[in-house]
Amino acid sequence: MASGGEDLDDWAGTSLVDLTSPELAATQTSMIDSGEDFEVLDNTEDGDLSGLPPLEDVPTSQAKEDDQETEVEHPAREESEATQEWLDVLGSGLLKKKVIISGQGQESRPVKGQDVTIRLKVMLEDGTVVEEDPSLTFTLGDCDVIQALDLCVQLMDMGETALITSDGKYCFGPQGRSPDIPPDASLTLEVELLAAQDAPDLECLSGKEKISLANRKRERGNFHYQRADYVLAVNSYDLALKIINSNSKVDFSEEEEEELVEVKMKCLNNLAASQLKLDHYEAALRSCNQVLEQQPDNIKALFRKGKVLAQQGEYSGAIPILKAALKLEPSNKTIHTELSKLAKKHADQKSIETEMYRKMLGNTGSSTPPAKCKDKSSRTIPWKWLFGATAVALGGVALSVVIAARN
Repeated sequence: MASGGEDLDDWAGTSLVDLTSPELAATQTSMIDSGEDFEVLDNTEDGDLSGLPPLEDVPTSQAKEDDQETEVEHPAREESEATQEWLDVLGSGLLKKKVIISGQGQESRPVKGQDVTIRLKVMLEDGTVVEEDPSLTFTLGDCDVIQALDLCVQLMDMGETALITSDGKYCFGPQGRSPDIPPDASLTLEVELLAAQDAPDLECLSGKEKISLANRKRERGNFHYQRADYVLAVNSYDLALKIINSNSKVDFSEEEEEELVEVKMKCLNNLAASQLKLDHYEAALRSCNQVLEQQPDNIKALFRKGKVLAQQGEYSGAIPILKAALKLEPSNKTIHTELSKLAKKHADQKSIETEMYRKMLGNTGSSTPPAKCKDKSSRTIPWKWLFGATAVALGGVALSVVIAARN
């Protein structure tokens, strides 16, 4: 498939192949990063969520920039005046923007959902250039790029050139980007807004165009997942599914239809994995069931459905599903490990339930006491007869005495 190879033996990919425009994807690194088609299955231990925050909206009170033009020909300024040139985008001082060359005015600014093209230069704090791209295109607001770009480009006028300084949390976070961007590195971005246009009408896309666009969103979701940023991963997979499920006015070939189905299954599987990491069990279960409706033997969907049920404590339902997955791939160590864990948990659960029922019935001992009770009850029967016989005998004696006294 066009999207890349299938999963590794343990179903966990680690590569972070960066994605730009199709012409540059094979030759250089970009701010749009994507992974191989990893479709990660969870390890036995869940990792912590990333420190990267969800994409933030620009506060309304700070969304407007001064119309004052920057006087490039007079670089010498007072410190207070230089400070006023910077727009504090989020009010925290962690993300700032300064106009270098003014654009066409605020009415020319792009809006979320549009495809924008920028010229980009990325530098570390010491001035080292780590990336240059003369024509980077992405959908504004879709989390296709680092948050610093997504937040600041929507504040740029058409034709404007700006400097952006950003804390690491709005760039590549604690993981950085190997080998050129260290963890938690602050970056300086030089950006020129070249063009903005409405995103293409999904109904008019050809089969190949729809597949390519869906794969781009899916690969971006893979990038977020590999960085443990599961909220943004869910967002990207949802966008890919929206593209795939959209109506079409164009006829697709049989091969294109099949490829769209495969991309959809991968998106749903990875969506379920992300939802499982976020403890959204019902949503993850729906995603798995959507895959299994079309592909009942999809091993990844079976595995994740078993994991979801296990997380909900439904071991009796999870174990048969995992056994079905293991039957499809008997050598898979991940399924073996999970199945062994669940079998033990299920046995412990049954033991606890048995003990609970025993206490509810008031029988906390072993099976010996009931036998003793039975023996005791069997010995009480002769005593009852003996007591009755004694009473009859005494009654007879008393009657005899009475008769003798009367005579």
